[in-house]
Amino acid sequence: MLRRVFLSRFPAAAALVGVAPTQSPSASSPPPARFEAARHPQDDWFELPGKHRVCFDTWMAANFAEGVAFASNYIGANKSGYGLEASELAVVIVVRHRTAPFGFNDAIWAKYGKTFSARQSFVDPKTGQAPTTNVYGAQLGRLVKQGVHVAICNMSTRAYARMLGEETGKTEDDVYQELTSNTFGNSHFVPAGIVAATRAQEHGYAIVSIG
Repeated sequence: MLRRVFLSRFPAAAALVGVAPTQSPSASSPPPARFEAARHPQDDWFELPGKHRVCFDTWMAANFAEGVAFASNYIGANKSGYGLEASELAVVIVVRHRTAPFGFNDAIWAKYGKTFSARQSFVDPKTGQAPTTNVYGAQLGRLVKQGVHVAICNMSTRAYARMLGEETGKTEDDVYQELTSNTFGNSHFVPAGIVAATRAQEHGYAIVSIG
């Protein structure tokens, strides 16, 4: 009895003489289950074919040029450095908050460019004036042809539709229909851009925050 008491007070000594210490109840408990994000049918489009996945998250108009350039560089570097074609990459650009209007084509900018410019605090870098075309439209068009997808913030789109409706006397729904009908290919209206960025991460995309 004295030997058992002595060894119970000194676990190291117990180990030396071959007496195993009593395990605590938690030691035999199974590890907690690994977290797995829920899947929703609205997000199925994120399952794009590709050996690598990346999402460029943008929200400030002044920084959007970098988002477009980085997406282009990503595709180019994978080609030159790894021999991967654009079709082997899953690339998403999120446009939200002040970059949401860049998801619309020249026809929309010709009509509403002045309002977009004021709301975005953005002017045409070449003229210093409110744009009358999507100044990044050509670049985005080329990226879309290479397979890049664009996630457009529906919350921001609704806000712009409401603002434009008040300025033009149209209903919000009419303007919203006009905006959503004038996008680039591979465009997806997501409930909110910030949701798209986080959903992309849950679907295995590396996130590049542009601002």
